[in-house]
Amino acid sequence: MLIRLIELIGLTVFTRDQPNQLIQPNQPINQFSSNHHMKMKRNFILAIILMTGIISRAQLPNITDPRVSINLPTVKGDSMTLSSLRGKVILLDFWASWCGPCRTANRQLVKLYGKYKAQGFEIFSVSLDDDKKDWMKAIAKDKITWSQVIDPRGWDAQTAINWNVYQLPTSYLINKKGDVVSIDLEGKELEENVKRLLQE
Repeated sequence: MLIRLIELIGLTVFTRDQPNQLIQPNQPINQFSSNHHMKMKRNFILAIILMTGIISRAQLPNITDPRVSINLPTVKGDSMTLSSLRGKVILLDFWASWCGPCRTANRQLVKLYGKYKAQGFEIFSVSLDDDKKDWMKAIAKDKITWSQVIDPRGWDAQTAINWNVYQLPTSYLINKKGDVVSIDLEGKELEENVKRLLQE
């Protein structure tokens, strides 16, 4: 149903038909093998809506929109906003230290970030960890050097609600204008899109 597609403050496209796909603490990683299907479904729906003109690109969320703004504490304790990175190609990444698939994804993101950082690529990670110490340990262990903030209220975090985060990891690729252009890309597909956006 089309009515169920427009959920992120009426601007972004999602489905809620599989709420059991949420990753919860201490659950086995293999329970989430269907995540890839969900990610493909999201992007397919988004592409169809754009092509059919149901909504225009101008109506997709922009990081300067106060309804989806992010202003959260960093590892150092100061605050950082997502909108401060406007002008760069950004991967907005929602994760947590207890999320196995997130930690696996971090290994690939470390390589991607090292390869394209100098060209204007940035990653802005939002942790949903309840425990700041666990978050900081994971950052150090995974050798993460990009921007990290935390919203320590788990699934009740307002940031997660605003961005319609129902599973981890969840990511949004954002162009230099601050517009969300893709959801949950991975691997080669993510890299190809980052390269394309950097050239725009």
